[in-house]
Amino acid sequence: MLTGDMLRRSARRFPAKAAVIWRGPDEARRRVTYGELDRDADRLAAALLALGLRKGATVSMLSRNLPEYGTVFFGVARSGCVLNNISVLYAPEELGWVLKKSRTEVLILDGQFSDKVAAVRHDCPGIHTFITIGEGKLPQATPFDSFLASGPQEPSSVELDERDPFCMTYTGGTTGRPKGVLMNHRARAVTAHTVAFEERLTDEDVVGIVTPLFHVAALNIMFQPAVLVGATSVFVMPWSADAWLDAVEQEKVTAGFMVPTQANALATHPALDSRDLASWTKLSFAGAPMPDWVQRELMRRLPGLKLTQIYGQSEMGVIAALPPAWLPAKLGSVGRQPFNVDVAVLRPDGTRCAPGEMGEVASRGDNLMMAYFDEPQQTAEFFRLGNGWGLSGDVGVVDEDGFITLVDRAKDMLISGGENVYPKEIENVLYELPQVAECAVFGVPDDKWGEVPAAYILLKAGCTLQEQEVVTLCEAKLARLKRPRLVKFVDSFPKTPIGKIQKNVLREPYWTGRSKKI
Repeated sequence: MLTGDMLRRSARRFPAKAAVIWRGPDEARRRVTYGELDRDADRLAAALLALGLRKGATVSMLSRNLPEYGTVFFGVARSGCVLNNISVLYAPEELGWVLKKSRTEVLILDGQFSDKVAAVRHDCPGIHTFITIGEGKLPQATPFDSFLASGPQEPSSVELDERDPFCMTYTGGTTGRPKGVLMNHRARAVTAHTVAFEERLTDEDVVGIVTPLFHVAALNIMFQPAVLVGATSVFVMPWSADAWLDAVEQEKVTAGFMVPTQANALATHPALDSRDLASWTKLSFAGAPMPDWVQRELMRRLPGLKLTQIYGQSEMGVIAALPPAWLPAKLGSVGRQPFNVDVAVLRPDGTRCAPGEMGEVASRGDNLMMAYFDEPQQTAEFFRLGNGWGLSGDVGVVDEDGFITLVDRAKDMLISGGENVYPKEIENVLYELPQVAECAVFGVPDDKWGEVPAAYILLKAGCTLQEQEVVTLCEAKLARLKRPRLVKFVDSFPKTPIGKIQKNVLREPYWTGRSKKI
């Protein structure tokens, strides 16, 4: 299935139905129907082709969660170009590097980021067309609406195949620079169908989207499946727990996707019990591990809400799913092999691990990426086992029922006195302390042992905890070498846009000038 066909088919079924309801700052509201979105996607594709772009040319998008994101997503898909979704959090130097690395020829930008783009414009000579959404101050840029009107009024007729490259997202890499994950139409279609099945999405759903659309989690693991089934998507911008609760009440939201940080804010929100949330029956989450206490608290306070954990990666789409029927029995796992995807925990020789045996989580099938863009060595490393398997970089174990529990990221493992120590094992113990809201364990240098565990802890509001209580619990639950040698209480954590704690940022001050990779 081609990405553009998903929209076309839903538009035929529901032309007057809202595809996107945008709830912006200061009570700003916009409504885009399926018929309008389908028409504008065709107009954008035609305008891009009128520029003379070749098939596979890179069109980059730098924007907040605006209604135009849907037009760009499906319009670029219909043009035969590759859509490069860029983080709005990049500093100018990072932005310039990604624009050049991705060979961007056309940049569509939210006018709010005009100054950032202007700062790197002259370093990106390959970009010949700039298109601005909303108010912008970028000289010689074309307003988005004017660009839509500039092309032929007939739909584009470019010949497309589901194996053609379609989209790219830059994700963190071991080189210190992000890698471009290149996907074809079929891979993203597989993911959309997997999510629709695992989360039981239908055309009757109203889906709340509160994470950045430049990331796979919101764009391909929520918005694209919503369009596939003909649901209405509600973009809530900017995110806050109160903005979400208002959206649920006013738009009758039935399903939502959140990262654990957002779910945490809701689980502890004092007004949760007093709001009219009867319509909201489905919540999926991904992007980072969700503490068990958050899930238990949501199930306690909102007994009608069904939780579905999605474990995935930019390179693979959905790897595992934990459906609500298996909660709380399988709480702590990330789920089992999902619909339409192959998943296994493998030994270094590519054979499957027995239940309880530690190995690397791998996936195989049409859900996998084509390559890391212009990174042949890292692409080869991802596919190094052969036989179609792609490696996640996550260490895990599988139980007799096929449910996978992650041990840790392979690169986060620390070696203390010659012994492998997985920070996640220590973090799981720390979460047994009722005062702990979030925590991060990582290795710091030690002259005797090489490196030892350090624990950063964020406490729940109004709670107190002493360092000795942390150490005592770890000594009772873990081998002595795994107890944290450094405990620090923090007010916040540096995080990625999808809520992952950036351990590399926490580690860096300790390893500056040393050989440990960060």
